[in-house]
Amino acid sequence: MTRTKPVVIGLYGVPGCGKSTLLRELKRKLGETQKFSFYEGSDMIASLVPGGLAEFKQADDQVKAHYRQCAIKAIGEQSCSSGLAAVVTGHLMFWDEDNDYLTEMVYTQSDLDTYTHIVYVNPAPELVVQWRQGDLSRNRPPVSAEHIRKWQQFEKAELRRLCRDNGILFISVPDAETVLDRVAALLLDFERHTEGHNLDKAVDMLRSVLDRHREKKMQTTLVLDGDRTLAPVDTGPLFWKLAAKGTAPVEEDDISLKTLFSSPLGYTYTAFRQATFLYEEHVPREDNFNRMCDEAASFVRLYPEMVTLLKHAEKHSQHVAVVVVTCGLRRVWESALARAGLSDTVQVIGGGRLSDGFVVTAEVKAALVVRLREEYASYVWVFGDSPLDLPMMQEAHQAVVVVGKEQTRSKTMEERLQHAIMVDGLRARQALLPPTAPPRLDTARLPVVRIADDEFLAAVVRPRSTNDRILHATARSAAKLLMTPTRDASIAGPALRKAHAKVGWYLATELLPDVLETEEYSIPHVQGHTTSGHRISNENKATIIALMRGGEPMALGVNDALPTAMFVHAKKPGDVKAEHVKGQWAILLVDSVVNSGESMVEFVRRIRSLDATVPIVCVAGVVQALSVHSSQYLGRDLEADKALSLVALRLSDNKFTGQGGTDTGNRLFNTTKID
Repeated sequence: MTRTKPVVIGLYGVPGCGKSTLLRELKRKLGETQKFSFYEGSDMIASLVPGGLAEFKQADDQVKAHYRQCAIKAIGEQSCSSGLAAVVTGHLMFWDEDNDYLTEMVYTQSDLDTYTHIVYVNPAPELVVQWRQGDLSRNRPPVSAEHIRKWQQFEKAELRRLCRDNGILFISVPDAETVLDRVAALLLDFERHTEGHNLDKAVDMLRSVLDRHREKKMQTTLVLDGDRTLAPVDTGPLFWKLAAKGTAPVEEDDISLKTLFSSPLGYTYTAFRQATFLYEEHVPREDNFNRMCDEAASFVRLYPEMVTLLKHAEKHSQHVAVVVVTCGLRRVWESALARAGLSDTVQVIGGGRLSDGFVVTAEVKAALVVRLREEYASYVWVFGDSPLDLPMMQEAHQAVVVVGKEQTRSKTMEERLQHAIMVDGLRARQALLPPTAPPRLDTARLPVVRIADDEFLAAVVRPRSTNDRILHATARSAAKLLMTPTRDASIAGPALRKAHAKVGWYLATELLPDVLETEEYSIPHVQGHTTSGHRISNENKATIIALMRGGEPMALGVNDALPTAMFVHAKKPGDVKAEHVKGQWAILLVDSVVNSGESMVEFVRRIRSLDATVPIVCVAGVVQALSVHSSQYLGRDLEADKALSLVALRLSDNKFTGQGGTDTGNRLFNTTKID
């Protein structure tokens, strides 16, 4: 992803704070990188004003504002043409101590439109007073340390607000022995970091995590959010609450993540980068940061149901991987999982420090799930609780919305979730934690699942190799009986269609439940009370597609077993429309015979173009065994797509393809004389 504008970095701070000295030192340190151009803001203004800086100082406010805007625009244009990141010294305001109520704001809208980053040089006020007195090259009026302190506090608060409102990243750095190295590292980060770079780093981390499973045959990945998903707590505010009680010098507005994310930045890449700068600014030392994260983690209590789920996945780690992908602090969740004895199995992808190299956004979460699904051919379960998790839920094969207590859960999730289900076609279930929590929406649109129940746990860790997703009844006695009339050359027309319908009903009741699972529902008992019945899960949200014309009789038999499913006729892949797929929980492609599998694959790929994750089950009477080999069309798709399954009455080594009087379609409809 390319930048929309050049990188222009402002070095701000009160007059006399050492900006110019720092600029010169940065130029010496970073000049050889050939990535930066360096500007004294006053020198650029002087170069544009006839008569130079002396003339500028005598001008009225309107003229000054004009030249200030011209200067920053010129710097932006030069940066754009050169491709170099610009580093510019600048001022927000001037403040005369003798007239405490008179402040002169000198920033312009062009500054706010041009700057991408602002570094606020923030030495101790006493040092600023000392430096101003010792600087004989400039005529600066004496000021008190107290006035400098007020000036700095006002500028930082105002700059934070302006930067939030205008999409500018802001960080304040104290004057310390390491200030040069600190700011140089920041500039290098600013120069290279884009959303594209950010995603690349996140993908690198995912690869690093999955490399630990290289020797295993990973088939399923559980991707979980952290805050309010693994546990009821939101660890971001918890961290800052502990920081405010500790030794970290924090100010209320500085640490308010709520203020940040409710600003025009929202929950964007820039907002999460700004959150990282807040952590870097207020807890610059890595050891202090880690200690505070560990302290925050000590207050985290994982949901018992989540512990059960993760422990169960741990038992199946030969083919199941678990990754926590959090927009919050990676270190907190690593520590919390370690306390629960899960650190060997559950890996965490997250940020919080510049050294992590990336931030996690909703878009990053979704991209990682896509990567798992497409590059690693993994079957992906996603667990999340907030709107930030909805994009990755859309990309997952299975999505579970974690619903906590009403007073602590996301207030904006309800509307977004409804839109995702009704408009975007999201398929999801909800887990109530604790079980007494009121459900979101309604249980028809968002069915309730108990994530610690044996049936759910078994579904999560179910083996999903290609062979595990090819189910057939070749050796069963029932199959031998059912296939007999379909192979009898003396049977055709209505009798053969009836035989095919019986096969469809049998496959839908005997094998299909092992692919799509079943659900309980209440039915009236003959003795007058209600009892439990079972059906295919979300039967009324399944689509049966009869591949015409040979697949129709068998598809009707499947429909007899799934009476509330949608039924569609399709002669060619294009006959499958978006409305047949969107929001559906399963697509059943039904044909009487699969020879090479090429035509079935064309339909599969048509469905995948409409929905990347909906479960697809190919249902057939006879399937040539070679067609599911990894060298063939259908076999390759079965290997690559963990949400694709095959259900057949029998696999056949007979490579015969019927024609004319032996063609199944002609026999079904008594058209053998026509062909």
